[in-house]
Amino acid sequence: MSATTTVMSYARSTGQPRRLTLDPWVIGTVAALLLIGLVMVASASIGIAEKETGQAFYYFKHQVFYVLAGLVAALLGLGVPTRYWEKYSIYLLIGAFLMLVLVLIPGIGAAVNGARRWVRLGVMNFQVSEAARVMLLTYIASFAVRRADELRADFRGFMKPVAVLAAAAALLLLEPDFGAATVLLATGFALLFLAGVRLHYLLVPVVLGAGAMGALAVSSPYRLRRLIAFLNPWNDPFNSGFQLVQSLIAIGRGEWLGVGLGASVQKLFYLPESHTDFVFAVLAEEFGFLGVAVVIGLFAMLVGRALKISRDAGAAGMPFQSYLAAAIGIWLGLQSFVNIGVNMGLLPTKGLTLPLLSYGGSSMLVTLGWLGVLLRINHETQTAGRPAGGAREGRRT
Repeated sequence: MSATTTVMSYARSTGQPRRLTLDPWVIGTVAALLLIGLVMVASASIGIAEKETGQAFYYFKHQVFYVLAGLVAALLGLGVPTRYWEKYSIYLLIGAFLMLVLVLIPGIGAAVNGARRWVRLGVMNFQVSEAARVMLLTYIASFAVRRADELRADFRGFMKPVAVLAAAAALLLLEPDFGAATVLLATGFALLFLAGVRLHYLLVPVVLGAGAMGALAVSSPYRLRRLIAFLNPWNDPFNSGFQLVQSLIAIGRGEWLGVGLGASVQKLFYLPESHTDFVFAVLAEEFGFLGVAVVIGLFAMLVGRALKISRDAGAAGMPFQSYLAAAIGIWLGLQSFVNIGVNMGLLPTKGLTLPLLSYGGSSMLVTLGWLGVLLRINHETQTAGRPAGGAREGRRT
C-alpha cells in the first residue's frame, strides 16, 4: 500500500516556498519508540539513580535532554540536502578514521570499565564509534555509486571498500568494541550486496572475517568466558552467567501481560545495566509478551519503511540515496536484533544499546540524526521532478 504523506511548508534560502514531504509512518513509529523508551528508562533507572545520586529521576532527566538534542540532530539531518553527504563522503571517511584513532590515545579517549570508547564532551561522554559507523557507511554508499562498474566486475575493486571496513573494524576491536565491529561489517557487506557485488566475491571476506572474529572470541579469556556463559548461563549463575540469568528471569516473570509498570523486581540491583543494554528485559518483565510484541512490531515497521524509502529512491534514479536509506534500515534492524537477542539469551552478551530505547546520549544523537537523513531522502524522492509550488512534473531520468 502506498504511504500517505504529511506536507508542511517552509522557505528555501531563496525565499521561495517549497513543499516539505514527510513520512508519517517513520515519524509516528519513532515518536512511539521514544515515548516507550523514556518511560522505560525512568522505570528501570529509578533504583540505581536514587542510590548513586540521591535523585530518583536523574537518568530520566538526562535522557529527556538527549532526546531533545537528538531531535535537533534530526532537524539538521532533514535540512541538509543528501547531495552534500555524497559530495563530501571522502571527508566523512577521513573524519571517521581520525575519531577511531584519537579515542585510543590516553588523555583524549576516556576509559570506562576497561574499554576506551568515549571522548568527554562536557555534559556527556560521546562514543565515537556511533558517529564513525554512520560516516563509514555513507562513504561505502558513495563508493558503490561512483565505482559501480569496478565494484561489480573486478574483485580488486570490491576489495577496496572491504579494506576500509576491515581497517575500521580493527580499530574498533582495539577499543575494544566487538559488537560495534560486528554490526559495521555486517551492515557494510549487506550494503555491498545490494550494490550488486557478485555473491562469490562476498564469500571470501565473509568467511575470512567470520574466522577472524571466531579466533578473537576464543583467544581472549574474557570473551571466551562470556561465550561459554551465553551457551549455558546456569552453569555459573552467580558469576559469568549472572547478567544473562537475571535477564532471563526478568523476561520470564513478565509472562503474557507483565507485572505492571514500575513493579519490576530485577531492576532493583539484580540486573546490571538495566537502563542501558538490558532495558528490553525490564520492559518484558513489566509489560510481558504484549509489550515485547509491540516494541518488536514498531522496530519492524521502522525498518520496513526505511527499506521502502530505499526502493522508492532507486526507482526515482537516486542510487546514493537508495543505498544510504538501505544502510539506515539494515543497521537499525541489525542492532535492534542483536540487543534483543542478547537480552533473550539468543546471542552472546555485547555492549550494544537498543536504539531509541536505551539510556545514552551518543546512541540517541546519532540514531535520531540518521533518521532525519532518512526523512530527507524520502522528501527528495517524493519531490523529484516536482517544481517549488508542488505541482508534479515528469519524473527525472
